[in-house]
Amino acid sequence: MAVLSCLRAASLSQTRHRFSTLSLLFFSHHPPLFSPSPSPSPSPSPSPPPPRRFFSSTPQFPINSDSSLPVLAVVHYLDGFHQLTGLPWWMIIASSTVAVRLALLPLLILQLKKLKKISELLPHLPMPIPEKPTFKASLDQFSHFLKESRAIGCPSFFWFFPYLSVQLPCFFLLMASIRKMSLDGHPGFDSGGALWFQNLSALPDGSFGPVFPILIAGFHYLNIQISFDSSTVRQTTGLTGVLMRYYKLYLEILSIPLFFVGYAIPQGSLVYWVTNSSVNIFQQLSLKNPTVGAKLGLLSQGSSPGLEHSMEINESVIKYVDSDLKEQTLSLQTLSPEELLSLSVQVLSKGDKETSIQLLRLALEKDPGYVRGLVLMGQALLQKTQLSEATEYLELAISKLLDEAASDAEDVELLMLASQWAGAVYVQQGNMKRGITHLERVAQLKEPGDPKSKEHYFESLLLLSSALYKEGQSDEAGKILRVVVDHNPAYKPLLEQCEDENELVSDLVTRRKDHF
Repeated sequence: MAVLSCLRAASLSQTRHRFSTLSLLFFSHHPPLFSPSPSPSPSPSPSPPPPRRFFSSTPQFPINSDSSLPVLAVVHYLDGFHQLTGLPWWMIIASSTVAVRLALLPLLILQLKKLKKISELLPHLPMPIPEKPTFKASLDQFSHFLKESRAIGCPSFFWFFPYLSVQLPCFFLLMASIRKMSLDGHPGFDSGGALWFQNLSALPDGSFGPVFPILIAGFHYLNIQISFDSSTVRQTTGLTGVLMRYYKLYLEILSIPLFFVGYAIPQGSLVYWVTNSSVNIFQQLSLKNPTVGAKLGLLSQGSSPGLEHSMEINESVIKYVDSDLKEQTLSLQTLSPEELLSLSVQVLSKGDKETSIQLLRLALEKDPGYVRGLVLMGQALLQKTQLSEATEYLELAISKLLDEAASDAEDVELLMLASQWAGAVYVQQGNMKRGITHLERVAQLKEPGDPKSKEHYFESLLLLSSALYKEGQSDEAGKILRVVVDHNPAYKPLLEQCEDENELVSDLVTRRKDHF
């Protein structure tokens, strides 16, 4: 309704403007009723016609006085471009849209490079907000965060916004300018289209009327699917993941009203909108292409587009396409255990468990005591539900870490993960005693500061409390649950259930004592 009201108001204003202009012309050129006959005067010599200019200083079309200067400037540019090239108006609109997006592309690439550097340096920075935030502590922590980010050369976090802050105003400025030309009946707009949209000033109608609205809604939905990669949305956990999923759903639902909005916009503006959306789709797909990303320097350090997207492993040979689009062949025997592990992680992320296990076995053949390889092998076997073999590798990794008295952060995290997975397997198999032993080892570790490690830590405590509860150790389970609830209040109902059962057991014991 708001869009229709704006269109009606603009049309009414234009009608009044034309009426006042016609009235002025009529009364200024109509001869007076009583006027003396004019004296004859010599006819002036004909003056030469003014030279033709492609870019006239005064527009050759009616202009509303309430139009803003930027809109008039864009209209003037489009009109000059049309006079210079002689192309039909729909091609002028489409080519101008592509030209604007190409002009903004360097800014987008620069922003993506800055964001890539931020993502690489962010893990080395302290948390911007303390675990127990207070006003003073939050200010001090954030000040420390900014100081550390400047010290290691991290780009400003304002690099999240420059492209959007320029692209959106350009989109709305061109949209408003083309809409003004459509509503003003710009010369040539009534026949400047093609196919079913010959009149660019008219609204969509007829049997082909739904074409533009369907394209607008469909391109919007497709842009959302490309922007919000499905694997990224699934892998994002916590509050951020929930907000991302709801925001994506909101944008998808927005496709429905956009379909109806398409019927209230002149076809000239719809040509611009569809062109802009299609360019956006092509731009996103191009920048997500690993080869293009490598050429532009948009890939993170250590990533290999050829290995990740064009890889084939045959026995002990790996074939891949490098960043120069040349096919390379590499013997797996020449790779170190660390390189084999990195390659197996890439393969496992693509869902190829068999190849990942094959690479891990080769890495462990070269270094049987490689703890990271043992832990990752246990995880890969767990995904294949080979539980007994998985626990063997996890137990071996745990024993090596305990023998070496793991002290650095990486070894402690590996010990925590191996103990958690081994404990979970034993609990699932019904071996509660052995499972509790592994999970209690995690509980004895210091609470980690890294958010992901902390999440694994509290998952282990939750598993431990569940195992203790099943073994009838409700008091111990309640103590551990209180620690979990302090971190995440969502588990408070479990704590209340455990405490209620403890009270029931205590009442039964008291009654038996009174009875005897």
